[in-house]
Amino acid sequence: MRVIPSSELVINGDGSIFHLHIKPEQLADTVILVGDPGRVDMVASYFDNKEFTVESREFRTITGTYKGKRMTVLSTGIGTDNIDIVVNELDALANIDFETRTEKAEKRQLTLLRLGTSGAIQPDVPLGAFVFARTAIGFDGLLNYYAGRNDVCDLAIEKAFVEHTGWNPQCPAPYFIDADADLFAHFADSVVDGITIAAPGFYGPQGRWVRIAPADINLNQKIESFRYEDRRITNFEMESSALAGLGALLGHKAGTLCTIIAQRAVKDMNTDYKPFVRQMIEMALDKLASF
Repeated sequence: MRVIPSSELVINGDGSIFHLHIKPEQLADTVILVGDPGRVDMVASYFDNKEFTVESREFRTITGTYKGKRMTVLSTGIGTDNIDIVVNELDALANIDFETRTEKAEKRQLTLLRLGTSGAIQPDVPLGAFVFARTAIGFDGLLNYYAGRNDVCDLAIEKAFVEHTGWNPQCPAPYFIDADADLFAHFADSVVDGITIAAPGFYGPQGRWVRIAPADINLNQKIESFRYEDRRITNFEMESSALAGLGALLGHKAGTLCTIIAQRAVKDMNTDYKPFVRQMIEMALDKLASF
């Protein structure tokens, strides 16, 4: 059995995991992930009680109960690089014996749901809509660094997308990864069924142009027109692909739900989006309580 070196799995002196600073016993099986540390308190304000609060860098964590179900809410900051840290450390908390630095024989499966904000690509997806990323597209390349990537990705739609867009070979190879099917089915009656792009940046990678033009000025139009088996790409955000991909490789139930706050197709933006986010949180908590 492999003993994980201290350089590969860093455990703090108090027994907490390196970046998140939480201990195995502090982690619930149901984990809500948000980008903004301030949104952690918004989610936790609905909890029946709170066991503890931990803060380290951009990672703020509260564990408590909602309608009797134990949950953890954790901020990840922005980007798939942070999701790489968070998901690997959450899995370590669940499935690594910190004393022996070995995998536990009996694995613990987590439910990981990201609640975020997003920009719609299709003109008929309105501001305030809730889009569940049934499929995520990684423009970030992160999953390409992991063994088993092709086993969990949809290679046929990847090929069709690369051909349709004339994908720039200097960019990371895009990957298409599904969210957990059971988690999506549990939310399906309350959300838009989405194919969501996770971009490695907010500006150029999402086709925004301030002073530097994107390498492919027509990429967003190609994305909007892409169709595969009657499905289309719905929205942009920055974390869903890594979450779904690492969740699939590690055996967790993972998915992303986003509130639409920008309409990229018609160049519209809602900066007063907090009421919509609160509605999404309330709906998601109720769904997770019965999942």
